[in-house]
Order: sequence, then structure tokens, then C-alpha cells
Amino acid sequence: MTIESPSILPLEVRGLSARYGVVPALRDVDLVLRSGEIVTLIGANGAGKSTLIKAICGLVRPTAGSVRLFGEEVTGLSPDRMVRKGLSVVPEGRRLFPEMTMLENMELGAFARHDAAAVKRDLDRVISLFPELKDRLGTHAGTFSGGQQQMIAVARALMSAPRVLLLDEPTIGLAPAVVDRIADIVTQIAHSGVNILLVEQNAETALAIADRAYILEGGAITAEDTAHALAASPDVQRAYLGI
Repeated sequence: MTIESPSILPLEVRGLSARYGVVPALRDVDLVLRSGEIVTLIGANGAGKSTLIKAICGLVRPTAGSVRLFGEEVTGLSPDRMVRKGLSVVPEGRRLFPEMTMLENMELGAFARHDAAAVKRDLDRVISLFPELKDRLGTHAGTFSGGQQQMIAVARALMSAPRVLLLDEPTIGLAPAVVDRIADIVTQIAHSGVNILLVEQNAETALAIADRAYILEGGAITAEDTAHALAASPDVQRAYLGI
């Protein structure tokens, strides 16, 4: 059994820049995710949060900088290779296959795995996180509510057995009670040993469950601290918490 050095970070982003055509989207972004953490990235719509997720997971090619996963240089690798290296994404908008069942959507999350017995064990474990849905595995995903579809999207991502999970706006458009449920699920996943980067416009919820936080404005990191400290900042309260 190989024991990882405690100095090796699950995710390390250094000097990352990206653009769409001639329009800069990210500017020299530094971000780290340490073992056992929930780190949140908050910012207004259009700040570059989703672009950062896409640049990390290989959907957008950076113009500068690097991404390291458990110490390994992975900048620009394709999304399917990133999944095989232990990184999974819950995309904004869920991106389920509506004509496929909940179970079929979840099974797609394990496309890169060949350990059938372990996949079956993980399927049972992941389903146990969503007791409200366990009796609807054969139901088409498109017939679920928005909050339920978000749960399925999270379940699908977990089926790849990720060590790092990126969540892009998982609570957007959801009712407050469902937001609380999603936050609870994210916390449970973190407690199971998955390292989490949570991208959110809902700063109140994100800061309540995160260990550390970054603020992204205009494609650049403008603040970094513990989630508690940023939640107590008057500037953050005015800009993101409506206080």
C-alpha cells in the first residue's frame, strides 16, 4: 500500500489563465484543495467560476498556468482521462439523459471502471445517500423535479469513485429546503473522504459548509480565507450575503 505524502495536495491550480477567443475569462488564478476539505469558490454570475471548473477538468484549454492532481501534472488532459485519475464533475444544469432511467444515468458515471463487484458496492452505497429516490431507480430522469435531478447528477458523479469532486452551482434555482438537503449531501460526501471544490452563487450556503473559500471577480481571485472569516467580512456580507 502506498502512503501519499501529506504535502501532496489533492488539487493545485497555479497561475491559470484562459480565454474565449480574445476575451479573457480567467487571469492568473491560484487555488488549492487540501486533504479532507470542502473549499468553495463564490462570485457573481459571469465572474468565471464555471470557466475555472471547465479549465480544471479539461473542457477548456488554459492559455497559461498548471493544474496538478495529487501532485501529478494534468493540465489540458481530456475529461475522460481526468475521470480515470480520480476527478469528477457535477456540471451546472445537471446534464442528465432525460430519456434514460435514474439507474442508467448512474451507471454511466462508472463508464471508466472495470471492477464490477466494486461498482455494485458503490451503487448500493451511493443509493443509500438518497433514500428519497431509492424506489425510483427505474424512472426516467426527465420526470424528476429539479432538486431530485440534482441529486441524480451528484449520484452519477460519485459512481466514478472520485477522490476529488467538483460541483458547479449545485443549488441554483432550487427551493430553500432542497438547497439545505443538497448542502447536507455535500457534507456527507466530504465526511466519506472525498475532497470537494464547490462553486456557488449561493454564498450563504457555501460558506456555511466550507472549510475555506475564495472569491472570484472578473476572472481573478480577489480574496481567500477560511469560510468563517470571509462570512464575517463586512465587504463579503454586503456583496454576497445581502447584509
